[in-house]
Amino acid sequence: MIGLIGTQDFGSALDRMLRSVAGFDLSVAFAYPYDKRPIVLHDGYTAKVSASALSAYLGGAYLLDPFYVACCGGQPPGLWRMRELAPDQFFRSDFSGSAEVHPCISMESGVLVEEIGFVIPLEDGVQATYSLMRGLGGVPFSDEELLCLKIYEPIVREAVRSNWRQQSHAVAATPRDDDAIETAFDSLCADRLTRQQRNIVRLILRGHSNLSIGKTMSIAEGTVRIHRKNIYRRLGISSEGALFRIFIDHLNRRQLY
Repeated sequence: MIGLIGTQDFGSALDRMLRSVAGFDLSVAFAYPYDKRPIVLHDGYTAKVSASALSAYLGGAYLLDPFYVACCGGQPPGLWRMRELAPDQFFRSDFSGSAEVHPCISMESGVLVEEIGFVIPLEDGVQATYSLMRGLGGVPFSDEELLCLKIYEPIVREAVRSNWRQQSHAVAATPRDDDAIETAFDSLCADRLTRQQRNIVRLILRGHSNLSIGKTMSIAEGTVRIHRKNIYRRLGISSEGALFRIFIDHLNRRQLY
């Protein structure tokens, strides 16, 4: 694996090394530069995931990915289960079960059993994730398997960092601005929703419950319910699924320009 750093075979070699420790069905690695689309560092799922899913993910659906959110929030390096990072109702959300938008969680056949990911700091504030996934019909990663994979975490981290440097991914260092990063949310229904309502929409789509949204925004749970009702009324919808559909259509329109 070390001998293939900087070559097009690096990702496959990384997969082979870790499959000797614990089996998995799919893998993918993304770098998340400041205020830009994710960069695909390794594609270990193309044969099982539609091209439209990857396009939608890179077009803005990554904003709902718990690993992306964790990276923006300064998640410490290491190996994490997605369920350790995801909001309280994430796995009930339309996003987590959609084969249309998220290649890491969903395939044509449905929702994955589990995703785990290495969070890897690169240079200039850029973060990367390298995810391992098990599909339907499998079982979640056991605690023993996770412990064995964690032994390899320093090797994975430094190998991915070295590969990034050798591949000459130049990303300018820029102060982070959360409002600028998430322009897809800023412009979502901006003609009908206030900024506070758009912030609530962002948390709804990411899988937060009313209680979690209230804690995040320091407002009462009842106030969140009122905001949600007003958001649905302004948008002429009646469900979270319809809200998710509006978001995906918004991403598709943004990609046309």
